[in-house]
Amino acid sequence: MTPGPLAGIRVLEVGHILAGPFATMLLADLGAEVTKLEPPGGDLSRQVGDAYFASLNRNKRSIRLDLTTEQGREKLAELATDAHALLVNLKPSVIRRLGLTYDSLRRFNERLVCVALTGYGLEGGDDPAFDYIIQAATGVAALTGDPDGPPTLPGYSSVDNSAGLTAALGLLAQIVSGRGGQVDIALRDVMLAQLNYRAAAYLNDGVEPRRMAHGAHSYYVPAQLFPTADGHLALFVTHDGFWKIFAAEAGIDGFPTMAERAARRDEVLAVVTRALAADTARGWEARLRPLGVAAAAVRTLHEALEATPEMIVRAGEFRLVAGPVRVVGYEPAHRPPPRLGEHGSLVVDGD
Repeated sequence: MTPGPLAGIRVLEVGHILAGPFATMLLADLGAEVTKLEPPGGDLSRQVGDAYFASLNRNKRSIRLDLTTEQGREKLAELATDAHALLVNLKPSVIRRLGLTYDSLRRFNERLVCVALTGYGLEGGDDPAFDYIIQAATGVAALTGDPDGPPTLPGYSSVDNSAGLTAALGLLAQIVSGRGGQVDIALRDVMLAQLNYRAAAYLNDGVEPRRMAHGAHSYYVPAQLFPTADGHLALFVTHDGFWKIFAAEAGIDGFPTMAERAARRDEVLAVVTRALAADTARGWEARLRPLGVAAAAVRTLHEALEATPEMIVRAGEFRLVAGPVRVVGYEPAHRPPPRLGEHGSLVVDGD
């Protein structure tokens, strides 16, 4: 079997639940050797459920380690000596108290990359920073939902997953530099960065973002969800060429330019809504996709997974969604998640 692109890279992980474990699982899928350093009771996600834990921790090793003891800290130093990186997602005060920063560990390994994944940064304090809290604090929730409804949260952990991806990128970037050092990733900063063009419109032109009905795009028209004869259709028309093709298929006349469609948004949406009522969401998808028009029927998770069997992998007894990075010629082994302390334990009996 072809080794993964990260074969030979050794990563230590200290953390709980989602953001940090997701980051290191992506690295493990690509061939890195990832070792979870778990407290006596284990990663808190073990308490959520076996499938939940498996979804974030396949392909890893587990060492049960009490970092509050001298023995635990000595073992950490030993492991750090031979590691390329340490990724931690805990409160800043806990990260410092347990000696999980580059300043604390550099004497054991100058080239060690230490990644701190926190709510507001290593200097940002210990205020609670769960996914939903960050969505509320950064304007994401306020931007989501219909104009006449309340702010809305997406149906998955968008902050934690985005922060995990960012942390994996920061970790690899510093490894590639050939230098050790501290990488500081804040959940708040990750989400503000993802508001790129919305933030730029406000910062440069004073344009206050507003919620649009049916998730409509602020620039493109039509680009939103539409009801059909059966189900909803996501339609995304980004330029005049696509509009011409869509309009011909839907039997719509007029509105040839993006400027006109934007200026007459309500008229365009009314005409498109009437036209789309003539067929089902799946029917429109089948008609428009071969023409190059971006359109998709709104599917449930069950339907989406059934439509993409190639994205389902087996890790021991668990069926899981595969990682998003595909490297030609390399196929991850997808080992099951480790048992607590499966690869070693330095915890006093009874803890």
